[in-house]
Amino acid sequence: MTIQQLKYIVALDEERHFARAAEVCMVTQPGLTIQLKNLEEEIGIKIFDRNKVPLTPTVLGMEIINKAKKILRQADEIRDFVVNEKNLLEGELKLGIISTLSPYLIPLFINAMKEATPNVRFIIRESNTGQLMKDLETGTIDVAIMATPTGNANLIEHPVFKEPFVAYLNEGHPMAKEDFYELQPTDKTELLLLHHEFCYNAQLLDICGLKTSDKIKEQFTYDISSIETLKNLVRAQLGFAIIPQLSVVNETESGLFKPFKEPIPVREISLVVSDSFSKKLLLEKMNEAIWNCLPESLKKNFSYRKIRWNDSPYFVKEVSKYM
Repeated sequence: MTIQQLKYIVALDEERHFARAAEVCMVTQPGLTIQLKNLEEEIGIKIFDRNKVPLTPTVLGMEIINKAKKILRQADEIRDFVVNEKNLLEGELKLGIISTLSPYLIPLFINAMKEATPNVRFIIRESNTGQLMKDLETGTIDVAIMATPTGNANLIEHPVFKEPFVAYLNEGHPMAKEDFYELQPTDKTELLLLHHEFCYNAQLLDICGLKTSDKIKEQFTYDISSIETLKNLVRAQLGFAIIPQLSVVNETESGLFKPFKEPIPVREISLVVSDSFSKKLLLEKMNEAIWNCLPESLKKNFSYRKIRWNDSPYFVKEVSKYM
């Protein structure tokens, strides 16, 4: 027994004619007839007396039709509840964010979301990519702001912006006085990486054309988890760093960071959710708030991208209300 079959018998009761009921239900008449026959065989009761003109429900058939109307009203109530939940801009949301982005984006994002969703309470957790993916799958967090693609088929990614990388140099670096940075052979052995940021580190190694970090900095092993620590090590002439552009937007020191020559390496930053996440309007507000709070220097080479939903017609098609 299906919701669709219940819609068919309600339409037949209202129209009392197979052809007209099929037209209302937007199916062929043979298709509707077959579905009615299947339902009657399943429950072992004739719902309509086909010998009468116009078509007339049997006594038990009338009771079944009345129950079907009630079930269809309840199905509509479920649908309305889901739509309301998707559009609800209040309550609590657990947000995770990668640690290489959090210190620079979260202060801007919080102020933007205060205006857009004053009744939503955000609980923010900073972590690495691997942990955030686990937390999304287990429901520990609702949304993550992280670099993508993750390669995780259980997660849905909504790209928000692309963040360029910049080279962070000390004043004695041979490229310090140049307008743009080009990778130097000596920089490969000086590259500073972050502890437990495997996806981030893999991208930096790729930018430098390295397959492994095993031979980097043989004399010292740095267990670093902060971009700010990387920057201080560079200032002390203890290494070379490639860092996200947002981490330097407020710096005025000359010679310490340089944009790359084309092609510019970038990372994609997305809002990531599990496939069961339903608060779509809230996610759209977050997407818009993140984009609006970004510095113009970062937005100038990219365009705003709205979230596009691939909803099932079950949720988006207008459904008749049953009396």
